Amino acid sequence: TNGYRCINGESDGWPGLVLDRYAETYVLKIYTAAWLPRLQEVIGLLEFAPRIVLRLSRNISDVAKTKFNHTDGQIIRGDESEEPVVFLENGLRFEADVIRGQKTGFFLDQRENRKEVEILARGKVVLNAFSFSGGFSVYSARGEAKAVASLDISQHALDSAERNFALNPTLKVQRESIKADAFEWIKDSNRSFDLIILDPPSLAKREAERADAMRAYSKLIGSAIERLNKNGILVAASCSAHVNAEDFFDTARRASQSSVRKFQELKTTRHAPDHPVTFPEGDYLKCIYLKF
Repeated sequence: TNGYRCINGESDGWPGLVLDRYAETYVLKIYTAAWLPRLQEVIGLLEFAPRIVLRLSRNISDVAKTKFNHTDGQIIRGDESEEPVVFLENGLRFEADVIRGQKTGFFLDQRENRKEVEILARGKVVLNAFSFSGGFSVYSARGEAKAVASLDISQHALDSAERNFALNPTLKVQRESIKADAFEWIKDSNRSFDLIILDPPSLAKREAERADAMRAYSKLIGSAIERLNKNGILVAASCSAHVNAEDFFDTARRASQSSVRKFQELKTTRHAPDHPVTFPEGDYLKCIYLKF
């Protein structure tokens, strides 16, 4: 594994600053303009990094450009190529679009859950909903899944998943890409699966959206349960900081009870070791595993 978080913002004592490694490329993402006057000082501390790419949150892009001549995706040090970086995660190869991709180029925070899904996938027909670049799909394939379907509304995301499969040519699995709204497709489909992964983008980006997000999670989980075969497993995750873990887990449990199917809670997981949390507002990632 040479893709991981090095500095996790406030929880590592660097408010508004994140540093992620992808092979020999380090991505420095800044969320507050307070760092801009001291950017050269920070870069000077990163003497171990052969290549540095600067990413900026949208709210500071204008001031970064006009006052400091910095732009999102700017290559601060090293190779000027704008091609995606290929890195290793638990022996699997993935691409990270460090110049233009979401966050710093890849969702490193789900690494531990991807490992869990690999173990569960053996012999199963898998649906990876909100699949994005196909991380859970690739892990399922290495876990010897019978078949894997990647479901996402974005063709760009599905294409990225196919490229990640191509980076791992020894993985042989029956697979398909489904371009559709995951909420609607899961609700309306008549297909069934042995393992379903739900990893939607944040449904509550502000506190005012929390109630709607809880209803959306409940409906989504309820619909997914209907698509599960007997002894099927549901893996449901949330990255919404305004939805706390226990409320999310309770929503999943209530949706499971409403299904009138017998179920077993296998486990719950939280943040990966390289994404530590030291204050309540930073606690965003949670995942529950349920067997029906």
